[in-house]
Amino acid sequence: MVFWVFGYGSLVWNPGFEYDEKIIGYIKDYRRVFDLACIDHRGTPQHPARTCTLEQYDGAICWGAAYCVQGGAEKEKAAMEYLERRECEYDQKTLVNFFKDGDSEQPILTGVIVFTSTPDTVSNKYYLGPAPVEDMARQIATAFGPCGNNRDYIFLMEKALSDIGKFS
Repeated sequence: MVFWVFGYGSLVWNPGFEYDEKIIGYIKDYRRVFDLACIDHRGTPQHPARTCTLEQYDGAICWGAAYCVQGGAEKEKAAMEYLERRECEYDQKTLVNFFKDGDSEQPILTGVIVFTSTPDTVSNKYYLGPAPVEDMARQIATAFGPCGNNRDYIFLMEKALSDIGKFS
């Protein structure tokens, strides 16, 4: 079983698992939003950080990186177990089409796994939802967890998107 996973947040600059190929590209009809609580990496249960999730939005594109994991059941299982632990705030795995610059009509990959969140604070305890920009900025500026502060997450996200030449 070979699988591909799409990274649109910290997976873009820090995948943390063994992969065989990385392709820069995008998915359609999703946009990156900072509506997800992180209580174990960049925040705590008492003061959650805000990290990326995806929101369905017709006509939007979200740039990131697709990673291929192949090489046998043991390697693939280890990568998926790592991703499921790391992405534990996301309550669903969605399959998407992946496009590369200039290939806007035909995806180069189909069935790419992306970790997403149910946009409902009742069914998903990690979903914070949208908030006024000032409130989000305050939360991001002050949240801190075992992996560092929340604002570094934002700066690393900006650098990663800048490095691939895309800001959407």
